[in-house]
Amino acid sequence: MADRLQTDWAPRILSIVRIVAALIFMEHGTSKLLGFPSGGFSPEAFSLPWVAGILEIVGGALLVVGLFTRPTAFVLSGLMAFAYWLAHAPKSVYPLLNGGDAAILFCFIFLYIAFAGGGPWSVDEMLRKKS
Repeated sequence: MADRLQTDWAPRILSIVRIVAALIFMEHGTSKLLGFPSGGFSPEAFSLPWVAGILEIVGGALLVVGLFTRPTAFVLSGLMAFAYWLAHAPKSVYPLLNGGDAAILFCFIFLYIAFAGGGPWSVDEMLRKKS
């Protein structure tokens, strides 16, 4: 019984994790570029924070619906690795002290999604079944 429950629900939980992580990730981009829900800081166009904000919003939206899930998750995983080593690691070797714990988690969640796919509740899966 427990094995069947895990087998049936594991792909669905993957979809739920993808959606929740993407929504939280998008919040970072909307905060940077749109000032929502916090005040944001409106980075200069084409600066690194601006590009990150664009990737957070567009990539997050793609992951929410599960479209181009694997390549998008791979790019966002790289973005978070880059952000960690560029912005957080120089402050301290400890993620709790350098504020990079979210970047690490996003990096590895997105890396997992890049390999696992978007799960059954994704546009990618609907398109795969259709063809």
